[in-house]
Amino acid sequence: MLTELQSDLEQLGYIADGSLAAALLLMQDLQRPLLLEGDAGVGKTEVAKVLAALRKTRLIRLQCYEGLDAHSAMYEWNYQRQLLAIKLLEQDERGMAQKEQDIFSERYLLRRPLLEAISCDKPPVLLIDEVDRADEAFEAYLLELLSDFQMSIPELGTLHAISRPLVVITSNGTRELSDALRRRCLYQYVDYPDYDKELAIVHAKAPQAPAQLALQIVAFVQGLRRLELQKKPGVAETLDWTAALLRLGISTIEKDGAERIMQTLGALIKTREDHVTLTPEVVARLAAAC
Repeated sequence: MLTELQSDLEQLGYIADGSLAAALLLMQDLQRPLLLEGDAGVGKTEVAKVLAALRKTRLIRLQCYEGLDAHSAMYEWNYQRQLLAIKLLEQDERGMAQKEQDIFSERYLLRRPLLEAISCDKPPVLLIDEVDRADEAFEAYLLELLSDFQMSIPELGTLHAISRPLVVITSNGTRELSDALRRRCLYQYVDYPDYDKELAIVHAKAPQAPAQLALQIVAFVQGLRRLELQKKPGVAETLDWTAALLRLGISTIEKDGAERIMQTLGALIKTREDHVTLTPEVVARLAAAC
């Protein structure tokens, strides 16, 4: 069963090791959220995307950010339509309580990602991306959803999930998450891939790359990650760099030398400080080791 899942994921272009595949199986069987933690660029978000594709279901994404509040993530009232309805109800002879019940009904409710996820007939994949960018208060709002798959709306009461979404939560580790959130989740740390895994990813995502070039690309990137860099290149950067090399007609890293490789490093290195670190001498040394 585990091997079958890995094979299915590989057919969709995602190379998963045994521990991650096991975590995905358990999250589905136990109906528990899965917390994926690791550096940016190691493929955490891609897990949710490929899981939605595998299950042929919707992917609903909540991108977290500093200052994210419950209304932006859960629900909001359509105030413009409510004001229009209030105008139209001025001549209505019903009591105030009945009018309020009409105004605060679900037809005036704007479903944001979290409410949308529990309102689907078919279980979607809910991606709560980079939860560590939001503050601790927002984490508290998540607990009811993650524990009981329900949401409390003061004007409507408690809305229970029509179907239970598969929840994938990602964190880059920029701040420590609460114990309450962690207890409600299965956990998997996603690290940078080793040589063999990254080579398999390059073959899967860039099959047009010559075999020898793919070997050299992965060796170069693996060596680069061992340097003291502010932002180590992730898998996405490896694939971008592969595309850049192919576009410029570079067929072998060693043959073309450091000068041409330096021209492509904007696809691989994303900070000024790291560009300064990667002198032609350093690049030549890394290329020679490929």
